[in-house]
Amino acid sequence: MPSPVPAGTAPLGIDLKKGETKFWCSCGLSKSQPWCDGAHKGSGMAPCKLAVEKDGTCWLCTCKATKTPPFCDGSHKGVKLPG
Repeated sequence: MPSPVPAGTAPLGIDLKKGETKFWCSCGLSKSQPWCDGAHKGSGMAPCKLAVEKDGTCWLCTCKATKTPPFCDGSHKGVKLPG
């Protein structure tokens, strides 16, 4: 299984509406973080579907190390950006 590339070291608070369907970038390659833009194609990875169940702010992972995708679980505290 390929490893994702960290896209950030802190979660993004995103306001979402009940009934929306979004696709969270799991590979870290998308230029539209935290959302998938198709950059994963050919990587062996796929986005994570998020069906929004209620209005509100969700804290979404950007480090791609979360154990609870697409939500932040604090894993970013031990992640360094490449380069």
